[in-house]
Amino acid sequence: MIEILLFATIKAGTPILFATLGAIVMERSGIINLGIEGLMLIGALSGFVTALYTGSLFLAVVVSFFASMAVGSIHGIITVYLRGNQIVSGLSLTMFGIGLTALFGRGMVGKTISGFDKFHIPGLSKIPVIGPALFRHDLLVYLSVLIVVLVSLFFYKTKWGLYLRSVGENPAAADTSGINVLKYRMMAVLVGSGLAGLGGCYLSLAYTPFWMENMSAGRGWIAVALVIFAQWNSTRALAGAYLFGGINALQLRMQAVGTTISPHLLAMLPYIFTIIVLIIATMRLEKGSSPEPESLGLPYDREDRK
Repeated sequence: MIEILLFATIKAGTPILFATLGAIVMERSGIINLGIEGLMLIGALSGFVTALYTGSLFLAVVVSFFASMAVGSIHGIITVYLRGNQIVSGLSLTMFGIGLTALFGRGMVGKTISGFDKFHIPGLSKIPVIGPALFRHDLLVYLSVLIVVLVSLFFYKTKWGLYLRSVGENPAAADTSGINVLKYRMMAVLVGSGLAGLGGCYLSLAYTPFWMENMSAGRGWIAVALVIFAQWNSTRALAGAYLFGGINALQLRMQAVGTTISPHLLAMLPYIFTIIVLIIATMRLEKGSSPEPESLGLPYDREDRK
């Protein structure tokens, strides 16, 4: 029972983890993107269509990343170069993604593909209880953990990560130091959008290898909230994503065993938990020093420097 639940927790938390990492990268540069839900759907559909017609899962992942990156560039141009409202642009991106995938995905409903197979890590996968639960997943799960490490190393061990964080904290000072603020913000939006697309790609290629309309089911909004819970830290995002994945896995397990609790109430559990965690995290941020980027959500114009 524990082994099955732990396995399901990691599987359910992986798409949220990809999306959260993408949001963290963008917000570290000072750009809020509420279009994560739409980007996940773009990644899910583009990856599924590619796998369906080419049979290549690797190509599907690549196409998913770049398709989401291309759509995310719209948000980048509006918010970075045109200095548009980041909240409005992000919400528009979500509606655009939902509508676009509903339109072009109609013919894909009901079709299935051969998704990612499980990859057993030699030796580790044979450890009792935790071995099958932690080391018998598909390659995208391992990729998500690797990206957590890479993002952390990028932010705190490279000069480019330092530049990106400085752009999110004080873009005027960064600009004065010779850092191209607009370039770093745009690159953050592109990479972050691509990572969010991988979250959707995981849904259609590994989690449930078929297409259904709006298959992200609000996971993009959970990722947006999880950024605050994780305090803009990629390693905390890993724990947070698996926490939410565990809640989701638990409610599915409870439905499977035939509990008397209403299935509608059980389906609400991850979102109720999201609200509770968001409230607690916000209260904690108000009491202490906030790790939130100082210029988060604020457009930058060199002419406004003082």
